[in-house]
Amino acid sequence: MRSFSIKSEGKKGGHAQSELLSVCCFCAVGAPQLQTDMAAASWSERVLHLLNRMNNFHSAGSCRASCFRFEVDGAQVGWIRPHVASLLSRFPQVFTCPRGGAVSLCEGLDSYEGRSEAVHAVLLDLRREGSLTVLRGWRDEKYSVMPRFSDPPVMWMERAATSLFGVKRYGVHVNAYTVSDGGEVSMWLARRSSTKQTYPGLLDNMAAGGLAAGVGIKHTLLKECQEEACVPEDTAMTARPAGTVSYTYEDEDGVFPESQFVFDLEVPVGFRPSIGDGEVQDFYLLPIEEVKELLATEDFKPNSAMVALDFLLRHALVEPDSEPYYQEFVAGLHQTL
Repeated sequence: MRSFSIKSEGKKGGHAQSELLSVCCFCAVGAPQLQTDMAAASWSERVLHLLNRMNNFHSAGSCRASCFRFEVDGAQVGWIRPHVASLLSRFPQVFTCPRGGAVSLCEGLDSYEGRSEAVHAVLLDLRREGSLTVLRGWRDEKYSVMPRFSDPPVMWMERAATSLFGVKRYGVHVNAYTVSDGGEVSMWLARRSSTKQTYPGLLDNMAAGGLAAGVGIKHTLLKECQEEACVPEDTAMTARPAGTVSYTYEDEDGVFPESQFVFDLEVPVGFRPSIGDGEVQDFYLLPIEEVKELLATEDFKPNSAMVALDFLLRHALVEPDSEPYYQEFVAGLHQTL
């Protein structure tokens, strides 16, 4: 295993400084700055708050107790809130009325395509009505619906609608990093485009993307590395699988059970990603200590901050002897969906 270290940096104006930041940031304007509005809370407390927020579906007071199970062919594949179940009851040819704590598809819908097309038609109707704001973010992307990742999919669903049904969503995230001759680690971060539908302008892992229906994990890894960061395929192929980060949160748009397949990609010190499909506006190479501080701020996309935290834990850059919430961090990153 590579020996990593966190470089001790001088401070100026309360922010960590290093020659890496000034040389390797692609753009000084909009470069990440450590926030001070949560200065009263320690780094550990802010990270714990992030993990609790990203797992709030399991917290006291969440909507879970009032949700209906979403079942297909007798197996649970998601969670439906009462107001969504009420809307679905207007389509009795597709959805059963809630009974036994569950909403199901009608018995006649017994094939992958039949289920998918019937539900899609309902969603198109609801989209036209405009009563569900989450459908305004319609993407024309298909996500697989299955009880577990290893199970055959029972149907596909429009990505924008998945939170209405609380179905499990999967993605791929890439930690791209360098190690100097002295063992000091730096990580490449992306700044999301200001025009992104979700989390515009926030920091992100170098490359990441959702797992579309029928598309494999490795294919998604290579695709996102190429499209978002113009990483050559032979370089992206060296990324090593490093486990998953899983969590379930709820917000005004629904329930989000998600699991991200994490890859570590060590790149040479001279490596430079470049902007590809326009989903990223900047890339930054930052000392790992600076990444550590930034992931506990509101400037970082929440699930991507979790992926960066997972990197710190796995590479012993956060240690159990010195981190009071170490066990809580590990548990919060690896929830059962």
